[in-house]
Amino acid sequence: MRYLARLLVIVWTIRRFGLDVLLLTAFGARRFRTLRKLLSFGRSWQEPRGVRLRLAFERLGPIFVKFGQVLSTRRDLLPPDIATELARLQDNVPPFDAAHSRALIEQAFGKSIEDLFETFDAEPVASASIAQVHFATLKGGREVAVKVLRPGMSDVIDDDIALMRTLANWVERLSADGRRLKPREVVAEFDTYLHDELDLVREAANAAQLRRNMEGLGLVMVPEMIWDLCTQDVIVMERMTGVPISQMQRLRDAGVDIKKLARDGVTIFFTQVFRDGFFHADMHPGNIQVSLAPETFGRYIALDFGIIGTLTEVDKDYLAQNFVAFFRRDYKRVAELHIESGWVPAETRVDELESAIRAVCEPHFDRPLKDISLGQVLMRLFQASRRFNVEIQPQLVLLQKTLLNIEGLGRQLDPELDLWATAKPFLERWMNEQIGWRALLNQLKKEAPRYAQLLPELPRLLHDALERQASPRDGELMRALLQEQRRTNRLLQGVVYGGLGFVLGLLAMRFISAL
Repeated sequence: MRYLARLLVIVWTIRRFGLDVLLLTAFGARRFRTLRKLLSFGRSWQEPRGVRLRLAFERLGPIFVKFGQVLSTRRDLLPPDIATELARLQDNVPPFDAAHSRALIEQAFGKSIEDLFETFDAEPVASASIAQVHFATLKGGREVAVKVLRPGMSDVIDDDIALMRTLANWVERLSADGRRLKPREVVAEFDTYLHDELDLVREAANAAQLRRNMEGLGLVMVPEMIWDLCTQDVIVMERMTGVPISQMQRLRDAGVDIKKLARDGVTIFFTQVFRDGFFHADMHPGNIQVSLAPETFGRYIALDFGIIGTLTEVDKDYLAQNFVAFFRRDYKRVAELHIESGWVPAETRVDELESAIRAVCEPHFDRPLKDISLGQVLMRLFQASRRFNVEIQPQLVLLQKTLLNIEGLGRQLDPELDLWATAKPFLERWMNEQIGWRALLNQLKKEAPRYAQLLPELPRLLHDALERQASPRDGELMRALLQEQRRTNRLLQGVVYGGLGFVLGLLAMRFISAL
């Protein structure tokens, strides 16, 4: 009944904001125009369509807000008015009551706000779909940001995920093409990541790991966590001061090199994915700022680490080989990798798959980012993949989402950015570190502590092995085994000879009787 109630809320919200009519405007067929007129009869809306879509997402909760956040980065695929409105979902989700926020913080730590902080701003500085943030000052003067989980989120997410799971089951039952997309596994992945966001301690741990990974890169800053003030519902972290990356004019006026910023963003993404296998998977503009402080001028500031993607060594190697082959326009190798990985059936013809990939990718080379849409490339690859029964890998869904976010961000920063030329040297250098002498040296360095422990023990281990080999007890045991083997051999020989004699005797008797 609870799921049915949530479904009714979704249907009512769609009707309330006219999203059914808005969706039908995308179809030009006469039957859709007629249906749109019927649905519009007696209904009118004062707000523009972009506003209605944003308000509907806000009303429907965190899953729909996150969907709108992803859509807002794709201005090449959306009308400008809708993209502009959805961009407000990045950090302008309506906050919950400040008194409620204060009560949650005091409940989490068992102390009053006055005992915890020197100062506390009741008005939130940012409000997102899962939590909201307040600025505060610790006893002693350190400035911090306090992130508080929205109340009641778990039940809302459970209901929406249950509906998505039911829909995925229907898709798999009714559509062979839908089964290839593995919708149930994709929903399960999404479910995992959303529930991870509900545990703020996990988010704090993600931030700490990302901070260590990025420490030597010098391109991005991650806030330090105040671990004594981190719980599942509330976390306190270092306050970061910067300009939102969406405020391009402020950055230009401050003297930030926008083109370098775009290149740095690509470097950060590929470093997190291929070097670390641990990447920020929610990189929409609302979670990214740029530092204007003299000592860190022009560096990215990353925020909100609730969604983190991870890749295994196998995933990283496979993806890197695909990217490098793609950048080299070696479409045959791309096709071979798809077959070797099991993404397509083993009987697939390499030349046919190679030809399909070339037809999709070749037109997009040697173009600036403003003339390339990865969304359209992925869509065409998806259409081509149907012919070859390519299986969509659920563990890469977050990576695909993040790649689209990076493209949308790069398009805003520097439309002339050559994404391929920027990424190719990095990937080739990474591949060189995975094979050859450099890879061997890296592996030896990694195993050095273990070797250092084993080498001093090697003489003793060798001596023990020789002693065991020369042990009198071992010799006696070996002689006993040999004696038992000889006895068994004699017994088997007797049985065999007796059987042969019996058979020969029968044959001789039959021969004599025949005479």
